[in-house]
Amino acid sequence: VQLQASGGGLVQTGGSLTLSCATSVSIFIISAMAWYRQAPGKQRDLVALISSGGSAHYADSVKGRFTISRDNSKNTVYLQMNSLKPEDAAVYYCNAKRYNPYNEYWGQGTLVTVSS
Repeated sequence: VQLQASGGGLVQTGGSLTLSCATSVSIFIISAMAWYRQAPGKQRDLVALISSGGSAHYADSVKGRFTISRDNSKNTVYLQMNSLKPEDAAVYYCNAKRYNPYNEYWGQGTLVTVSS
């Protein structure tokens, strides 16, 4: 499984960005898709996850501001980020998980910079 992330960039505080992650295989064979982020000097943290059934889960820090969604016809997952804050600045990584047996896959990171 290969993942291609895109959509990062520079945005002002309060602005919006949409990240995209395209998979090389049918999204239907993937159990869950997720976005993680890693700021300099910090660990990589889960931001949002969407299951194959469409259930979404968010880190508390982004609830109400970020929305994860999937377009099955395009084998693509999106992360709509609104009301961005400087603390949202990080490298965002797309992640795919398959269960039974468990495997996970990572895309290349896409940098999000939020100016204050």
